[in-house]
Amino acid sequence: MKKYLGLALTLAVVVAAVGAPWLAATDPMTTDFASGLKPPGSPGHPLGTDQLGRDLLARVLYGARLALFIGVCTVVVTAIVGGLLGLVAGFVERWPSTAIMRLADVQLSFPFILLALTINAIVGLGLRNIILSLSAAGWVVYARVVRGEVLSVKQRDYVHAAAALGVGRPRLLFRHVLPNVAPSIIVVASLQFSQFVVAEAAISFLGFGVQPPTPAWGSMLSESRDFLYVAWWLGAFPGAALALTALGVNLLGDWLRDTLDPKLRV
Repeated sequence: MKKYLGLALTLAVVVAAVGAPWLAATDPMTTDFASGLKPPGSPGHPLGTDQLGRDLLARVLYGARLALFIGVCTVVVTAIVGGLLGLVAGFVERWPSTAIMRLADVQLSFPFILLALTINAIVGLGLRNIILSLSAAGWVVYARVVRGEVLSVKQRDYVHAAAALGVGRPRLLFRHVLPNVAPSIIVVASLQFSQFVVAEAAISFLGFGVQPPTPAWGSMLSESRDFLYVAWWLGAFPGAALALTALGVNLLGDWLRDTLDPKLRV
């Protein structure tokens, strides 16, 4: 059941994001002060308008594009960086492993969202910087998971046999070890994706992420605070989009974990 619900929700968000230019009737940043705070169901505005008369449906749809873009970019960066560091820490051991794991331990002593917010405040505002800050805060999970998998995989007979045949360490690592830890990387990526999307919304909500008038769910929620009693839809629809996106990706990640983890199939 969760497989189909997760697929349906994730596919709906992807379709909404990709089809935003065709599904949205107006530009998400076009203002019309005479049409401000129109309720849902108003002619030409199915989800209503915000305080500046901008179409809320268009802003939610384009917000989905931004959320998915940030989520995908951050997952790719953290998977590559964290995965490579985990491979090195598990395969080489000795001082590289110790240095990487101690750095990971220090970073894990800080809450993820606080660390990402701090890094973002240091490097500055902007889309590129929020991806950088989330990536810098999120690589640790991949490194620890991959290191644990590599420590197990490299003790298997086929790895010892390949080493005895004279296979070089780089080929041994990327040809024989990496394919066997790739499922774990995929599972972590699917579970981390929703965390990155929610973290970006939280950082934008606090004013350190994507800046208005760019349509981002976090900044839309922040702008809605002054109108909650007179225009509930300003916070309800972006919040619902964020919650459904996180739910769909989490359900999909749980299904991938159940499918790809052989220990759960026993």
